Amino acid sequence: MTAVADALELPRVESHLNPPPSYDLGAHPVPTGREEVWRFTPLKRLRGILDGESSDAHLTWETSLPEGVTLTEVSDEQARELGELAPNDRPSALAAANAGSALLLDVPAGTEVSEPVVLRLHGESVDDLVWGRLIVRVGNHAQATVVITHTGSARYAAITSVLVGDGAAVNVLSLQDWDDDAVHLGRDAIRVGRDATVKHTSVSFGGDLVRMHANVEYAGPGGDAELLGLYFADEGQHLEHRLFADHTAPKTRSHVLYKGALQGQGAHTVWIGNVLIRKIAEGIETYEENRNLVLSDGCQADSVPNLEIETGDIEGAGHASATARFDDEQLFYLRSRGVSEKEAHRLVVHGFFNDLIRKVGIPMVEEQLLATVEAELAKNLLEGED
Repeated sequence: MTAVADALELPRVESHLNPPPSYDLGAHPVPTGREEVWRFTPLKRLRGILDGESSDAHLTWETSLPEGVTLTEVSDEQARELGELAPNDRPSALAAANAGSALLLDVPAGTEVSEPVVLRLHGESVDDLVWGRLIVRVGNHAQATVVITHTGSARYAAITSVLVGDGAAVNVLSLQDWDDDAVHLGRDAIRVGRDATVKHTSVSFGGDLVRMHANVEYAGPGGDAELLGLYFADEGQHLEHRLFADHTAPKTRSHVLYKGALQGQGAHTVWIGNVLIRKIAEGIETYEENRNLVLSDGCQADSVPNLEIETGDIEGAGHASATARFDDEQLFYLRSRGVSEKEAHRLVVHGFFNDLIRKVGIPMVEEQLLATVEAELAKNLLEGED
């Protein structure tokens, strides 16, 4: 529960899609695959992560820390005292337990960071089982952009907490650009302070199986969270993204927009969105949207938006979900004006992603994403076409 909920002694409301948080591994049993929160995930491809064995393996870290920003190691006890958001599933609980200490990325109150904070994480082998634990603390009225990239190969499970102070503004992007054999289970949990603004973007291209959570809750009224996502699944890939916006304070806002494309036999994407509007959360506004573009036969896109509403005194709440192939009218329009079929397909896909990419708000990353989309298209869709 948040500080606001505790202070008002709100009854605990449990969402069937988001188990209550707990550090106790007993509260997060090994899933069978029949549970609602696991039914889309191919458990056999997790390669033993959920068994929870300890490991001394690590990812290599390269950092770019602007002046005033620090990255330090803190103990398990200190992590909890800092207000780390407790794990709410087995992978994040295992990450907290097996990582032990945590890394604290600290942006002090009142600091305005003009350059992005960049953390580059790289794995050497899928044989390595790695546990990660990171806390990003952005102080009151601070401003910062944080970019976290994942490359190479590993079996990686991580818990990340983003603690955003009152009146602060933070833009966080997590990029999963692993090699084809990697497995990544990640949870990014965000607490938004009073009148604070948060943008969180999750981008998944690489990996054999990637399953990412983005959770947001509010420590006071006036908080604003924008949750963006982009994914592109190729042959055999499983890319899964889950969202939970827990409106725990009045006059708060959440807006979710995820877009994905699929190509190749066995490409599978999953998007599960959930918004919980508690009784206290009067005057809130929320909207969640997921769009999927299927580029070839043999793909599967699962998309399930959810709303759980406990008060009628809201400004607005809605959701939308769509999965479709190429727009024949768009293709006909382009072909009729002399554009080749290959170029027409490329333009349609770029048009599908461009508006979302421009919302990221990090120029160096936006250009990289446009280039990666082009590279993904070249793998299958555009090969062999005239």
